[in-house]
Amino acid sequence: MATIFTKIINREIPAEIVYENDKVLAFKDINPQAPIHILVVPKKEIPTINDITEEDRELIGEMYLAIGKIAKDLNIAEEGYRVITNCNEFGGQEVFHIHFHLLGGKKLGSLV
Repeated sequence: MATIFTKIINREIPAEIVYENDKVLAFKDINPQAPIHILVVPKKEIPTINDITEEDRELIGEMYLAIGKIAKDLNIAEEGYRVITNCNEFGGQEVFHIHFHLLGGKKLGSLV
């Protein structure tokens, strides 16, 4: 069964897309935790970080390159931003299709 992110990638579910290339899609989170909250997902469905393989090395790099470009495009690169990913239940993962949360637009509090 396809994840909600795969459905967004396939345009079966609408999303406010802010970036796309042949390997990565990024869109606004529908429940933002900061003024800017973007989800960056690979077009290849990989359930968790634990499932990344050697063949995914370039794809993960593409995701980080996309994050840097999006941060610059949204004018948060200079002031700073946070990138978070969750893994499995105890890590808070809700959608089992790896993704990065790009958060910015205000000073973010400490995580510890």
